[in-house]
Order: sequence, then structure tokens, then C-alpha cells
Amino acid sequence: MPEVLKAPLAVEFPFTRSLGPVQSAFLTGLRERVVLGVKTVDGRTLVPPVEYDPVTADELRDLIEVAPTGTVTTWAWNHEPRRGQPLDTPFAWVLVRLDGADTALLHALDAPGPDAVHTGMRVRVRWAEERTGAITDIACFEPYDGEAAQPTGYSGEFEDAITGIVAAARLDYTYSPGRAQTAYIHALSGRRTVGERCPSCRKVYVPPRGACPTCGVATSQQVEVGPRGTVTTYCIVNIKAKNLDIEVPYVYAHIALDGADLALHGRIGGIPYDQVRMGLRVEPVWTKGARYPDHYRPTGEPDAEYDTYKELL
Repeated sequence: MPEVLKAPLAVEFPFTRSLGPVQSAFLTGLRERVVLGVKTVDGRTLVPPVEYDPVTADELRDLIEVAPTGTVTTWAWNHEPRRGQPLDTPFAWVLVRLDGADTALLHALDAPGPDAVHTGMRVRVRWAEERTGAITDIACFEPYDGEAAQPTGYSGEFEDAITGIVAAARLDYTYSPGRAQTAYIHALSGRRTVGERCPSCRKVYVPPRGACPTCGVATSQQVEVGPRGTVTTYCIVNIKAKNLDIEVPYVYAHIALDGADLALHGRIGGIPYDQVRMGLRVEPVWTKGARYPDHYRPTGEPDAEYDTYKELL
């Protein structure tokens, strides 16, 4: 049995969100080297500020400036910084209660080693040289043994306030398709399509999943299907994807390969998009060096009868 495949995979997309008045003021303040909190009904100052009291659910709008100096309430040493973290050398993650605040702010502390960090140590904000209105405008915290800093005298108004942010969301992990799909992928490299048959209901699933989704039993009997198949349903794509060099509009379809009891996805080419239809008989088109079909094109055969594929819709 061939070794099960695995490969690194990254899922990444920009996340855009608008800001309410409280978050807008907080991030705009960071751009201007001002740290803002919000005052609760019972007199607590929350930093970072929130729009609703986490205890009473009261709406909060009373902004107040706090000092850029504070005290470490707890910490953890980061031996191996990862991509996108505040510092590229080992540092401490710290919760800092800024002077004038009643809650702690999470950020990085630039320290020479874990022996130099302790709960209760005094720190101050190190501002980024270029500030855009984001939490990264605080480059990090640094040890500080001076007097508590004084607020700058925030007037309550900022010009050109930040109204929205774009944050890059990213997930890095190692993906393994498992035993059944590893065999499927290896077969595709030889321009063959294989599925697995359920020993109970006898259905052939493509791509195989290693178990029958209906009976719940393991599958192991490999069955070659296709290469021709039938379009069971489809959609017309009118929005061009950034990572695909395909002109719109084009058709993406569910295709039931001959001998399979599950339809797979594939692009339809070689025919005007408005002539694609349910029941159209198609065959794969491979490009040189490809590990899977580039698209499917009409075979020229008569369309399949609806009764032959209605159970696969």
C-alpha cells in the first residue's frame, strides 16, 4: 500500500469589518499615540474599550484616556515567534493593566529572556514608527522603571477617524487526504479515476472516502469508473476568481462518471456556456503534466435519459 499523502496547506483571506464609535476612537487614538478606555456605570475603566458592559450589558460611550505605562499582571514566554506576531525574536506575551485602567491589555513584551519578566513589573508602550490605526500601532511593551506617565490631554475629537479595518485571517495546517483519497490521487496521476465499492449496498463512491456514508461500513474494494460521464446539474459562474485564469462566464457542473454512484465536480468546456444542460454526456480533457482533468467536454453522444441519473442529483 502506498504511503498516505500529506502536505502543508494555508487558508487565508482578508476579513473586513466596520467599527462602531468606541472601537473607532480606540484605534484612531492609537494612531495618535493615545490609549483610550471606556468608563462603566459603576466607575470601572475598561481597556481595551468595549461597546457594552460585560457584566450589566449597559451601552458604553464615555471614553477616557489612560497612561501608556502599566503593570504586568501575568505573562508567558514565547520561545519561537511565528509569522505575523509582534516581534521576530523570543518575547513574552503579557497582560498589562495600564495606569488608570481596571482591566488588562494583551500584547508583547520585549525582554532579553524569561528571567527578566515577572508579575508586577512596570512596563510602558513602545509606539510603532508608522501608525495606521491598528493594535499594531503599539509595537510592543518594554520594561520601565520611571514614574507613571501622565495622559496627553485627549480632547475627545480626532480628525480623519478610523471607520473600518482589514485583518488578514490565516490558518496553517498539514492536510492528509487519508488512505482512500490517496489511492484516488495516485490513480489520477495515471489518468485513471477510481472509487470504492460499499460491501453492503454495493454503491461506488467517487472520490472515495474510506467508508460508505449510507451504511457506515468501511470500503476497500477499488473500482475504476468513467472516463465518460453525465452532467447531472450545473451552475454558470459569472464572477472571475483571482487565482483562476478562466474567462467568465463558464460552467461548473456535477458529473456522474459511468459506473459511479456519486457525482463529482468539474468544469465544462468545449461548448458555449448557454448550451450546457442536464444529461449532457462529457469526457475529461487532460493537459500535459496535469494531475487531474482540466475540464470536461461533450462526447457527441445523445443526452442521457433523466431516469439514468435522477438519483444522483
